[in-house]
Amino acid sequence: MKENSSPSLCDILDIKYPIIMAPMFLVSNQDMLVSACESGITGCIPALNFRTDGEFRAAILNIRSRSKGPIGVNLIVNKSNIKFQQQLNSCIRLGINYIITSLGSPEKTIKACKPYSIKVFCDVVDVLYAKKVEALGCDALIAVNKDAGGHCGPLPASELIPLLVKECNIPVISAGGISNGYQMKEMMQLGACGISMGSPFIATNESKVSHAYKQAIVDYGAKDIVLTEKLSGSPCTVINTPYVQKIGTKRNFVETLLSKNKKLKKFIKMLTWYKGTKKLEKAAFSTTYDSVWCAGPSIEGVKEILPIKQLVENLI
Repeated sequence: MKENSSPSLCDILDIKYPIIMAPMFLVSNQDMLVSACESGITGCIPALNFRTDGEFRAAILNIRSRSKGPIGVNLIVNKSNIKFQQQLNSCIRLGINYIITSLGSPEKTIKACKPYSIKVFCDVVDVLYAKKVEALGCDALIAVNKDAGGHCGPLPASELIPLLVKECNIPVISAGGISNGYQMKEMMQLGACGISMGSPFIATNESKVSHAYKQAIVDYGAKDIVLTEKLSGSPCTVINTPYVQKIGTKRNFVETLLSKNKKLKKFIKMLTWYKGTKKLEKAAFSTTYDSVWCAGPSIEGVKEILPIKQLVENLI
């Protein structure tokens, strides 16, 4: 393995600790990003958490007015995100510090951000895609491993990080499975310049999700995380609640058949995503029996609901 000479995430983003509070669909909010900055780390928020461009721009301006640290935005860059161009334009106008791209080619994002010194980090799950985005000019790789929450990758961090460090020449940020300082240190020793951590931040005071969702993050563990096809059209990690066990995690016969049709595939996936989003939103912010809570195996280390500042201090 070649020697890793990449700069620390602290140097890349001018933060005290090499931690990104990962973008979490529906969960990430303004207060969480402000607290992240105040705690010496950085937070990233999905642009799709906002219904309109006006709401998105107002939120970023509010975060800016309340904190001094760097903030990031997660963009879905494939054709399913019809708001992509507008969101990208707003990120540039607002001077976002960095963008994390997901689910598609980041080429347009990278080209648009370079003149404004906005860093672009790209989600990758293997070397092939990592080399492609490196060639396009991205600034760092978000190494999404098999223990990541949401849409996870196929490889364990112990395999993925050394592989990316060996084959690529840009910094690697580890994403998935981290809930304590020992695991964070292990990722750094493998060659990562920093970490991206999401699920443990769900159970924090600043999170606006329901108490039931937060308590589930505390009560359940890594063994309770399962992959479901029912939320976004792609396998997504959720807590295996009694309701999830009841409805199952596989698409039904008709959905599976329609998703194989080239003409209908895109529309079936969009419909699945829409229905799944509504179900996630209902479960996240209200007490209901039919709870589908998105989370990753890193909930294993969550033992109580804490302020973000205390969670970060515990990690360090």
